[in-house]
Amino acid sequence: MTAKNKKSKGKIDLLEMPEPERVNMIEKLRQTLRQNIAETKMWNYLLQCETVTINGQVVFSGEETFLMDF
Repeated sequence: MTAKNKKSKGKIDLLEMPEPERVNMIEKLRQTLRQNIAETKMWNYLLQCETVTINGQVVFSGEETFLMDF
C-alpha cells in the first residue's frame, strides 16, 4: 500500500507562498501570539488577586463575582 501525499486544506505551505505574503502572514501570527501571551499573563495575575476593582467598583472579590455593564 502506498501513502498518498495529500495536503489538508487547513495547512499552509509557507515555502510555496510569495515572499511579501509570507512575511505579512508571519508578522500577523507573531502579533497574535504576543497578544495571547499578554492576555494570558494578565488573567493569571488577576486570578491571584483577592479583589479586582475597575473605576472604583468591585468586579471580583474572593468567591463572589460582580457583573458590570460597561
